[in-house]
Amino acid sequence: MITTPTAPIGGKRPVSCSGDRPLPGTLALPAPTGLHSQDGTGHVLLDWDPVDGALGYVVHRSDSVDGPFAPLDHGDGDVPAVPRPPYADTRVEAGRGYWYKVASWTDAGPGPLTPGPVRGCARARGIGPAAVAVCVDAGTAPVPLRGVWRRTICSAHLPPSPDDGPGPGGADAAVEHAEALRIVLGGIGIRTVHGTFLPERVTVRPDGRFDFTGLDAALDRLLAAGLEPVVELSFPSAGLAADPCATVLTRGGGTSAPPDGGRYGELCRELTVHVRERHGADEVAGWLFEVRNEPGPEVLRSGSQDACHRRYETAARAVKSVDDRIRVGGRSSAAAPWVGALLEFCRREDVPIDFVSARTRGDAPLDLRPLTRSFARATGRPEPEILWTERGFTAGRFQPADDSAFAAPSVLRAVKSALASADALASWAATDHSARSGSPPALFHGGSGLLTAGNLRKPRFWALRLLSGLAGGRVPARVTGDGAEALVEALATAAGDGTHADVLVWNGTPDRTRAAGAAALDRAALVEVRGLTPRAVYDVTLWRVDEDHADIRTVWEAMGGGDWPDARQWARLRAADVLPAEPLPAVAASPDGTVSLSVDLPMPGVRSLRLTRA
Repeated sequence: MITTPTAPIGGKRPVSCSGDRPLPGTLALPAPTGLHSQDGTGHVLLDWDPVDGALGYVVHRSDSVDGPFAPLDHGDGDVPAVPRPPYADTRVEAGRGYWYKVASWTDAGPGPLTPGPVRGCARARGIGPAAVAVCVDAGTAPVPLRGVWRRTICSAHLPPSPDDGPGPGGADAAVEHAEALRIVLGGIGIRTVHGTFLPERVTVRPDGRFDFTGLDAALDRLLAAGLEPVVELSFPSAGLAADPCATVLTRGGGTSAPPDGGRYGELCRELTVHVRERHGADEVAGWLFEVRNEPGPEVLRSGSQDACHRRYETAARAVKSVDDRIRVGGRSSAAAPWVGALLEFCRREDVPIDFVSARTRGDAPLDLRPLTRSFARATGRPEPEILWTERGFTAGRFQPADDSAFAAPSVLRAVKSALASADALASWAATDHSARSGSPPALFHGGSGLLTAGNLRKPRFWALRLLSGLAGGRVPARVTGDGAEALVEALATAAGDGTHADVLVWNGTPDRTRAAGAAALDRAALVEVRGLTPRAVYDVTLWRVDEDHADIRTVWEAMGGGDWPDARQWARLRAADVLPAEPLPAVAASPDGTVSLSVDLPMPGVRSLRLTRA
């Protein structure tokens, strides 16, 4: 249905009567209480009492009890905060003491530090790996495992047109990109693609009309592959920009704001009308429309915060004027600022917002629920969804860790965090064919994709593949021991009738100085699964992701490495591009229905165990 606008496109509605008090979560909070430390093997474990309303926490460290205290640098992340305790500091020397304080983090930044520091001193590695235990209760009634990682993927580029020319090494970039999307759809179950940029696919004709031919072709290819788009009302088209030469990124996204806000509103409205007429009103009503230009970093935006908010208002009202059912939100804020400010603006000006979106690089995403929940309470509207539309392992370009097994536990840690606090967590990105970085200079160059150019699967892909392969519903999985719930974490699923159980356990740290591994952080894991059928025999299957398993870069380096493979080397790499299932000896459950298994768990490393009743 096309509804009648209640105000001119880009105009204001009456200010809502929700009060002038800032939303909780946008102001500084007191420091956490209960801070304490535990000396661990190769790390110091910190824990504290969560602060109501905090979006995250910033850990500070000093070599002296008297300071100065500085935030711990995880290395190549764009947000210094971690979403919740506990936290493992692995940037340590065994036997050396450190002092710690913690600050709460809100949309306004860090608050005061804890008044009293705590001391920690990491232990050296013993004769063998330190121990952890993973206890799974498969007898508990399973609950659905929310597929936050499957909801969308960032493509980093629209599917290239067939006339875009050859890609790296003479490959057909359009074919490879389409294949990459099919791989993530089939292997991970991704449902939608984030990355439909306006400036590349919409042009302005000499007579002023908009030409959607390029956008239509791109959307047709996505839909034909079984995927839906997240429509990004992003950088303004060159024909609307005040300065068409002001661009950023290799795709030429415009950073110059349209001089005529009404004209920008016309574009957003006409695009919405066009895709509804072409693909069906009910179909498009299920799509997300994201008003996006990554506000915050000045290189990616034009104008003040208020000007960006007004452009959001223009776009949101334009889309809703066509069909109020379409979910619109934004602003895909880089490094997660401005989320609270946008919600404040939407509350004050009564602007529609169905979801907030942000992107983050490095650690697990922050917890934005204090912002969205307080917005819902203040306005009486439904709570906006929280969508992390681009979660990357590193913030910079060409980081070797992106290609390595070190990134695999990181993506699982991020997903587990998002399971408790978000509605979607999109990986940045599907493939190394990237509008952000340009054509890959070499096969392994530290690209942000789950897949290389040529569509070899990186360890991060395999980690998500194992996650997507968990069968049944989620059951409790508790980790105890040296580095539990900070270095070593787990997720588990079960059928509920004792027929099978899956356990996914990983060992990782955000500390990039340990990207090559650290023997002191390796662990021996005892996995205990309770609630199975007493005395029944179970077949056991193991999958491993680490530097020696499912790490295609290691295979390439063993072949001699270099920039690009020749035809013979490509064949060898594709043959090795697998995640083998390793059968283990069958085990019998105890009289009380318990099975215990021991597995090695290097750092970095991922292990997945499946128990199936024989």
